[in-house]
Amino acid sequence: MSSGPTPAKTTTKRRSRRAFDRDQALAAALREFWTHGYETTSVASLTAAMGINPPSLYAAFGDKRQLFDEAVQLYTRTYGARLQRDSDACSAVATLLRYLAADYTDPSHPPGCLIITGATNCAPGSQDVKDKLRAMREETKAAIAAGIRADIDAGLLAADVDADGLAAFYAAVIQGMNQQACDGATRETLERVADAAMAAWPDAPPRSGPVSPASSSG
Repeated sequence: MSSGPTPAKTTTKRRSRRAFDRDQALAAALREFWTHGYETTSVASLTAAMGINPPSLYAAFGDKRQLFDEAVQLYTRTYGARLQRDSDACSAVATLLRYLAADYTDPSHPPGCLIITGATNCAPGSQDVKDKLRAMREETKAAIAAGIRADIDAGLLAADVDADGLAAFYAAVIQGMNQQACDGATRETLERVADAAMAAWPDAPPRSGPVSPASSSG
């Protein structure tokens, strides 16, 4: 008579091998992509960080590309910042830069921004990854430009302000803050960068109003 495991025990053993916390595994994958970028992050490093084997990764997430998409979604839900739509553009951009100064240097996660650095060194075969992250960055720049145009329409900025050029400038500041953070800059340093950038914000146009009559002495 065989002394091997019973079918019930075999089923239990197989289930225990497949069981893992999907959310924790995805968070671990996010850190790997955030730290190393999409191209240089291997399936082997992902499975090691996630504590699973390759078949489990493919079964739960599809493939590396699909896993990266989910990691980006988790990043935007957890760390992503958007412009405030209930304030003027100047206040919204200032708040965004202050937030990024803190977030990019937060020691609880890798420095900088996954959306900026995640596809820096991608090969031609990963062009779709580069395009996806570029489109996300363009959305942020477009949102800044839209806020600036709204301020122009509201009379908060002069009519001749170059909304697209100003938005591109602040997008460049954001990308520069990302690189500074990756190079080891502190939160205080990035806050000074944010302050200097906001000093370049155009002045509000002079208010026009009725001219007060000059007083005369009798």
